[in-house]
Amino acid sequence: MDEKPKSIWTKPRRGMRSHLLACLAVLAIAPVIFAIFTLVTQTPFTHAESGVLLLFEFFVSILFLLGVFIQWLISMGWRRNLFGLACFATLVALFYAEEDWRGWHAWNQFKHEWEAKGEQVDYASVIPSPVPDDQNFALTPVVASCYEMYFDKNGHEIRPRNTNVVDRLSILSWRDISYENHREKVPESAGWLAGQKVDLKSWQAFFRSPPPTNSTLTNSFPVAPQPQTPADDVLLALSKYDSVIEEIRQASRLPYSRFPLTYESEDSFSIVLPHLAALKNCEQAVRLRSVAELQKNRTEIAFEDVRLGLYLANAIRTESFLVSQLLRLAMVETALQPIWEGLSEHRWSESQLVVLDRELAKLDFLADCQKVQRSEIFLAAEEVNSLRRHRDYATHFAQMDLNYPDNYKFEFAIYRFMPGGWFYQSALKNGRTLMEYSPAVNNETKTISIALIRRADADARSAASIFSPLDTFNKMFGDDFQYMGKFIEKIAAGQSYVNLARTAIALERYRLARGEYPESLDALAPQFIAKVPHDVINGQPLKYRRTSDGQFVLYSVGWNERDDGGVVILTKGSTSTVDINQGDWVWRYPKPE
Repeated sequence: MDEKPKSIWTKPRRGMRSHLLACLAVLAIAPVIFAIFTLVTQTPFTHAESGVLLLFEFFVSILFLLGVFIQWLISMGWRRNLFGLACFATLVALFYAEEDWRGWHAWNQFKHEWEAKGEQVDYASVIPSPVPDDQNFALTPVVASCYEMYFDKNGHEIRPRNTNVVDRLSILSWRDISYENHREKVPESAGWLAGQKVDLKSWQAFFRSPPPTNSTLTNSFPVAPQPQTPADDVLLALSKYDSVIEEIRQASRLPYSRFPLTYESEDSFSIVLPHLAALKNCEQAVRLRSVAELQKNRTEIAFEDVRLGLYLANAIRTESFLVSQLLRLAMVETALQPIWEGLSEHRWSESQLVVLDRELAKLDFLADCQKVQRSEIFLAAEEVNSLRRHRDYATHFAQMDLNYPDNYKFEFAIYRFMPGGWFYQSALKNGRTLMEYSPAVNNETKTISIALIRRADADARSAASIFSPLDTFNKMFGDDFQYMGKFIEKIAAGQSYVNLARTAIALERYRLARGEYPESLDALAPQFIAKVPHDVINGQPLKYRRTSDGQFVLYSVGWNERDDGGVVILTKGSTSTVDINQGDWVWRYPKPE
């Protein structure tokens, strides 16, 4: 009579304990197996592989617990089974709904933080503003030839590729080196960063070198029957580009440059950038030509080529892609070579020096850096959002002409069933990591704090050490969370190079007026330069001293923040690359020959 009805929730669970023990056993054995594999192969786990192990254990746990749940259902009646399944389905639906809302809410809260600072916080904010077509350098025929294989002048992608287009902007590219092993003979040097002039003799030998005896190809550069002076032979070889360079020069008179990239592409990382390599090749040829012209005392032509080189570097200034700005930094460094050589030989006139200073004064890499930081956050978010919408990744990436190794299939399967909110959380984690670097670049004082960069690097390493499925973006596209710190280092070096060049121009103007270099930099402003640039590393004046041979040494303390006395350090094992992490960043002329 007093017997209480049994609850459906207290039914005996035969075998449940054994299932739980089996689950625990698998979770314990899996790391042991992976550890044995590591010892045998002597191959340590990467961060991504460790994450896969964690995900593997997580899903094994879910499968075993699901099995326990199903066994419990079987032990009940069919009504109880249906009720239990309904409860389970409801819990799953609530879980996905809660995670989707939580991720979306967190990401939008992050965006509102930016909006409160007066910043645009969407993908459209990183797209350059339209410019008039008839005033756009990038739409001129000679420039458009470098990208019309991939997309048209309206930014619409062309598929299949238009293989009939001839790229005329990529002068002195590898396609012009028409026989095997010739590429390895291209002369290299550290250039002005190490106080080295362009070796025109090596370039002369390069252009005159014949193809291998077993080759049916010929040298594509015009060559004199007998060797001339190095400058003459270099200019003769480059004369094949004279008409193209003149067409590019005419195009550079236009006030704007905006390449019609496929910004409307749903995948921001699938935007093709064929113009970058073309601009770099063209600028390198212009630099070589201007150096040779200086040696022939054709100063006016050399001057116009220097201006063209600077224009080419600035042709991608409005692009907020990190890769575009890295290339721009490299192109400016290259364009400074003929300026440095002309100053070392006192070839530039007062009027030319005024124009060169005005052109260099337009370069503000610290302001551009902040745009790139913002751009990286929202480009990444746009890409993660695309991954959230397209869960069939194998097909999705194939349409983007991207191939991923087979070991990504496991990750693809996981991401396919992840709650959508986890993708927002991934974008948020990436955005907050990049935000840590923002205080390091002070656009007001025009300085960069290496201490703040190191702190941001440490925070990035700490964030990277904690793996979770929220690392969707970072795991798919690389585990280097500290790339922004390396980019800021490039920004610091690039702006320092420009500051050194402008100060050196002011020093040459002082020499032209007074017959010698000044005792200190204080004598330069305001007559020869409006304001002497400071060292972006510490905000202090640039280091300067006159030398006994009538020259001077001008330098920044560099990335190590230490005054090394104007010493330049080459990368270990290299004779043509300066290690910007060591020594000083120096502007110094070679001893007169």
